Formats: sequence, C-alpha cells, structure tokens
Amino acid sequence: MNSTKITTLFALAVLASTFVACKKDNVGLPDSAAEKTAVSIENVLNAKPLVESGVFQGPVTPLILPGQSTTIQFSAAKGEAISFATMYGASNDLFFAPENPGIQVYTGDGIPIEGDVSTQVKLWDNGTRINQKPGASVSHPGVAENKNVSEVIATDAQGNPYLSAAKLVKATLKYNGNSVFTLTLENTSGGTANETPLSPGVWSVSYIVGGNLLNAAPLFAKDKPTANGLTSIAEAGDNGALSTYLKSITGIFTPLSPILVVVYNGIDNPLYKVGENDRNQGLKDLAQKGDASILAAFLKGKSGIKSVYVLAASGTTVLLPKINGQAGSKVSQELSVTKGDRIAIATMYGFSNDWFFASGAEGIDPFKKGDASANMALYNNGTALDQFPGAGITQFNLAGTPLAESKLITAVPNPNPFTTLPDIQDFIKVSIQ
Repeated sequence: MNSTKITTLFALAVLASTFVACKKDNVGLPDSAAEKTAVSIENVLNAKPLVESGVFQGPVTPLILPGQSTTIQFSAAKGEAISFATMYGASNDLFFAPENPGIQVYTGDGIPIEGDVSTQVKLWDNGTRINQKPGASVSHPGVAENKNVSEVIATDAQGNPYLSAAKLVKATLKYNGNSVFTLTLENTSGGTANETPLSPGVWSVSYIVGGNLLNAAPLFAKDKPTANGLTSIAEAGDNGALSTYLKSITGIFTPLSPILVVVYNGIDNPLYKVGENDRNQGLKDLAQKGDASILAAFLKGKSGIKSVYVLAASGTTVLLPKINGQAGSKVSQELSVTKGDRIAIATMYGFSNDWFFASGAEGIDPFKKGDASANMALYNNGTALDQFPGAGITQFNLAGTPLAESKLITAVPNPNPFTTLPDIQDFIKVSIQ
C-alpha cells in the first residue's frame, strides 16, 4: 500500500470518531402476522479529493503584467489551504507557487488569516528545460532536460540570479465571511532585475478529513518529476491541461452518518415535514452532528412507530464513499413488516452544516422489492447557517461549531449557491430485499 493510501485511510479512521457512534436499537414488538424483508443502504458516491479548483488570468489580457493583479475566491475549512501555479513568463520553465500544501488560511485556533502572505510564494524550476538568462530574449521552448521539480533560491541551476518570489508576486488574503476568502495576486516585478509577466494559472483547495488533506500536492511535488499538465504552464503559460486534470479530481466528498431506519404505520412521516421547522425531537442532532440516537430514543414507544434502528457501518461507524476504487460502506437490516407499514430513512450529509438525506413524505413501501433510491432526497434542516459543503469553518464534522439559524425545512436545490451536486442516486443507494 502506498503512502497516499495509508494517509487517506488513517485520516478516515480519525474522521469516523468525530461522528457520534450509535448502536443498533430495535424498539417495538414483533407482529405475529408480519413478513420478513430487509433494507440496505450504501454510500455510492465516487469521492473526489479536491473541494474546489479553477483558473485565473490577467484583468485585460490573459497575461498578468507588472502592476496588474488578479483574484481568486474560494471557501475553506480549518486546515485546508489554497494552492496555485503561474509561469514566470520571461523564463524557460519556471513557475510561482506556494510550497505544498499551499497557503494556510486559518490559524491553529480557527481564526481567518488576512493580509500579506507573500512570503509563502516560492519560485520553482519545472526541470524540463535548461534555464537561459531570464528576460525578453529567452527562446522558447529551449533545450530539453529531465530533472525533478526544485525550488529556485537566489540562483537557478545555471547560476542565473533571482530576487525572492515575495518581491515579484504579492499575495494578499481577505476574509469575506462565512468561510469565503479572496486571494489577490499582484505582479510586483516591474522595474526589478527579474521583471516578468505572469501567465494564466490554476488553483485548488483540497478536502481535509480527520486532520489530513486528501490531496496535499495536487499541482506538483517537490523533488519529483512534473506531471498532469504542469509543464504546459511552466514552459508556455498554458493552463488548459492542468486545469482539465484538476477538474477530474474536483467534486464531492462526504461520509454518511449512521442510518436511522423507522418502520411506522397509520401516521404521517415521523421524522420531518417540508415547510415546517425542526420539531426539536432530535433531527437537528442528526442533521448537524450525525447523531441519530436522540431522535431514535424520542420515537421509541410513540403511537404508530413499530420499530427503530440506527445502523452504523462496521469498523468505521460512518458510511464512507468510494475511495481509490474501493466500494463505499453498506449497512443492512432485516425488518418485520405488515400490510400498510412504511419505512422512513434519514442520514446526515456528513460534510455539511445541517443537510440530511431522507425518504420522502410517503416513506418507502417495504413490500416493493428492488432499488428504492428514487424515494430519497436531500434536505436542509434550517437550524444551522450553510457554508460550502466540505469547506466550512463551522461544520461540526470539520471541527467546527454550527451557527444557529431558524428556517423551515426545505429541499436542497441543485445547483445550490455553493456547488452542483451529483444526482441523489449517485450519493446513496437504498434497496429492499
């Protein structure tokens, strides 16, 4: 097993402990006329390691000329970082980028960092072209070489001198609130011995899971060969190839909390109703923290409630998505049902403030065998201020404290103000056997 997989698996093990572990709890008496069936729930999300990625360029032309600046707006949770890469245009294959994993945007106490962070910008040699004296007379592409990516400190391998990157590129962070930042990159090389345009570039933010970034080096790795299209930026200022690669690993990552399964009869949906406030019966704890135990305990013995289960995944508690080709977590439960029974299901969208997947108002027919995923939808519980899923400083499962709000329960739109989500059936699969 390579080191990346080891780190990922360790991070996921830590993540599992942040959710409230809930034991299986069957409440209700067996019915003599009951039939046996079973329900299974699986996290089928094809997980991606990057929360966000994108491109940037100059304000007038694609180039960022001396005296010009460009901005990048992004969201981040505590421990997440912003990385970027842009060509030192007047060179053969040099580029500016922060050292991995990127520029940290919060202090260890979770306070947003603002102001000048230029000292974290470095100058790098892509290792694919022999360096000529930097300037307008550089011939492109130049003479090929085959070396690893290395930092340029004072001089390159050929002895050409350079000012520190912080004197050529000014990086400034501004906190916009609600986990949203703006990074401004200004070309300050004008009038120096290293005057240069900056090329269109790329940027990225990695998910953090259990205190570890899922991809701490998405753009390049120091002392390793260049890869994934970085050469096109470093040699020609073309961000297309690396942008395409980043898009392929950018998307959604979330575990699902232990699954609440309720068998009921003769009553409306016992968990929630769209257009009403949270009932203060425990759904808020499920939606914000992944803790189904409070709602399960409340429902025990209530009229119309036949049985209640909380299904935790073996070994991890939470249901993990598909990672590195491995199947996502799956839980199953045998049920005892009679005519007229319905099944209600709920589980937290783990990397959100208070979103939860749940069966609809009519529940699920336990006698209709097969894939029941079409009965599921994603809802906003309305009890915590929303932030970018997987990049919010107040998200409980990212070491945050939710900020209270009071709104009606609604379906989560897609696309929503933060991102575009996969179809529900690409998150969660529910089957009746």
